Amino acid sequence: MEFAFYICALVAVLTTVRVITHTNPVHALLYLIISLLAIAGVFFSLGAYFAGALEIIVYAGAIMVLFVFVVMMLNLGNSVIEQERGWLKPQLWIGPGLLSAVLLVVMVYAILGVNDQGIDGTPVSAKEVGVALFGPYVLAVELASMLLLAGLVVAFHLGREESAGDVVSVRGGSPAEQAKRKTEEHV
Repeated sequence: MEFAFYICALVAVLTTVRVITHTNPVHALLYLIISLLAIAGVFFSLGAYFAGALEIIVYAGAIMVLFVFVVMMLNLGNSVIEQERGWLKPQLWIGPGLLSAVLLVVMVYAILGVNDQGIDGTPVSAKEVGVALFGPYVLAVELASMLLLAGLVVAFHLGREESAGDVVSVRGGSPAEQAKRKTEEHV
């Protein structure tokens, strides 16, 4: 289990550095998801199966859904089709794919070698996690929930269309197209 712990930790550090250094948000998101999966691997190798499952379900799953939700709300239309085709090139997927394969191999090795000496992997129950989260760490949990709420409010404000007096429209297009759309909406 120590082998799994160290490899997952290394992958988490490398992918987190890639998240910070990437300028393209989609590329950074791919590395962020691999980083979250690696953190889940760290939790699994330490015996915190519940925390590892929550890491995958809540963070990796919720971040993907939130990202897709924001992109859908922005409704960018046909202007980004070529950019999306560029994101589907194999060069983009090689790094995250290789790191995911490393995580898969490490987790299979860890599952097959459960009786390994070292980190014992004593299971932590969901009740123990709940008592810890809403006991001494209740302030951190509440701050995290407020941060997530703030992110949701920002996503809503990014995606909404501005009122008639404002110049900027999230839907985009030329000013003539925007005026035509507004007159159609009022009719």
